[in-house]
Amino acid sequence: MKALKVVTALALVGSVPLVHAATSTGQLSVDATVAASCSVANTTLTFGSVDPLALASTNKDAQADISVTCSNTTSYNVGLNAGLTTGATVTTRQMDISGAGTDKLNYSLYSDSARSVNWGNTVGTNTVVGTGSGSAIAHTVYGRIPSGQNNVPVGTYNDTVTITVTY
Repeated sequence: MKALKVVTALALVGSVPLVHAATSTGQLSVDATVAASCSVANTTLTFGSVDPLALASTNKDAQADISVTCSNTTSYNVGLNAGLTTGATVTTRQMDISGAGTDKLNYSLYSDSARSVNWGNTVGTNTVVGTGSGSAIAHTVYGRIPSGQNNVPVGTYNDTVTITVTY
């Protein structure tokens, strides 16, 4: 009886038509657009303590690094505006006593260590050019308080210059 069931089962399996799985193929396209991007970190240029008597005949110099991060191969320009003090220009910037706007101390910002190339904010004229690498790149700003300002009142002078990265 068992043998008959096995033979019957095998016969039924053999009589069932075989079903073949069919396939179809296609493609999945994958893409991404990497956009140019830049950022700049805030920084401080500190002249420190200024001796007005020494300032009569000697410049006071300082420097700081501006850190710019742009996507790889992105060309950019770094510009520095005239600052917030009324009457300042990109060639003759001014700090005033604690934002009061009355007593002013002139200073300049340069893109070279000889302090001969003014750093302004006109792209193609007086900005600093760079190419992004995906990592932070330091651009040194060289500051100078020119001599001949020995008559300024004692106090804390400050200004805020806007850094603009154009890309």
